[in-house]
Amino acid sequence: MDIFQEIYKDVDENTIIEEEKKYIMSTYGRLPVVLIRGNGVYVEDVKGRRYVDFISGIGVNNIGHCNPKLVENVKKQLETLIHVSNLYYTIPQVKLAKKLAYLSGLDKVFFSNSGAEANECAIKLARRYGKKMGIGEGEIITMERGFHGRTLATITATPKVEYQKGFEPLPEGFKYVPFNNLDKLMESISNKTTGIMIEPVQGEGGIHVADKEYLKGVRDICDDKGILLIFDEVQCGIGRTGKMFAYQHYDVKPDILTLAKALGGGIPIGATLAKEEVAETFTPGSHGSTFGGNPLACVSAYVTLSIVEDLLTHVEEMGEYFIKKLRDLQSKYSFIKEVRGMGLMLGMELSFEGRDIVKKILEKGYLINCTAERVLRFLPPLIIEREHIDALVDALDEVFSEIER
Repeated sequence: MDIFQEIYKDVDENTIIEEEKKYIMSTYGRLPVVLIRGNGVYVEDVKGRRYVDFISGIGVNNIGHCNPKLVENVKKQLETLIHVSNLYYTIPQVKLAKKLAYLSGLDKVFFSNSGAEANECAIKLARRYGKKMGIGEGEIITMERGFHGRTLATITATPKVEYQKGFEPLPEGFKYVPFNNLDKLMESISNKTTGIMIEPVQGEGGIHVADKEYLKGVRDICDDKGILLIFDEVQCGIGRTGKMFAYQHYDVKPDILTLAKALGGGIPIGATLAKEEVAETFTPGSHGSTFGGNPLACVSAYVTLSIVEDLLTHVEEMGEYFIKKLRDLQSKYSFIKEVRGMGLMLGMELSFEGRDIVKKILEKGYLINCTAERVLRFLPPLIIEREHIDALVDALDEVFSEIER
């Protein structure tokens, strides 16, 4: 028996669930499903039940599960070179950096392994640049309902006490203001301010979309005061909104951009992009990552970007269709407070907590998620079709009709 067969031998759902409790730290509220394989928009559990995935590994599987082109190229790279340190050059890393610079209009890239690491890098880069240029004292302003990761710096950049509780003392130098409020932002800026960090579409905070005039106003403020503008597109980037990057809807470009989640098509990789004058603040030894930008992850990301480039029109079409179908439900049920989002990053806010809805929809064969307690979040693979959307909406209608009775 080979090792792969040994891992998957005699898999029993209850046993896996019990052993997870015994051997894995309890940091996730998991649903009672053991997933075993995926293909396109579908995943399957150990009992052979199939689900349509409308959460995509929280926005990771943008090109679907086990995309054949991705699998083929990752296999080739696995057989060629998996990892070497960043003491040496590798071709996939340089080619990926060049592609990201071309797509974004920014100049240079630092590669890491996750969104939190990408944001940690952005914070460090902004502070180092600020000190070099005499801009503020390293203070970063972030938005209420924002989310930037789970490292000590990024939970501090995330203005939610639940993420910070028990991890004190927290790093200094962060300030929070309401999202989409230019007046409050202006009031908060001081001689300590070095950067402003924003998700153009807030993900974990409940799918809140930045107003067009707001982001333009923030850009103007940054230009006027010499402050760096950082866009966190860890969740809303890589085609999720119908553009390669969400900021491209706004005709506003950041000084620093962070990416992760969907960038690798399922293989972990993060990236921090910056304008030349900001990027050159980093020098050898000032930052680093053992695994960041390894050949396997970079090939995966290069393939993913190539596939997503051809999906953008489809995302816009499916996003318009999906939000209309969800708003049709809103007109039918009074407990649906709002439907909002951009492209295939959509949220449905309820007047009550949504956890039970997630469980009931799971029973009907669909994976969705609830964030910010009351917001049903939909992040389907970008290859989703009308038939899948129609079926999910019908399932939601059935569940909602039971509640209304």
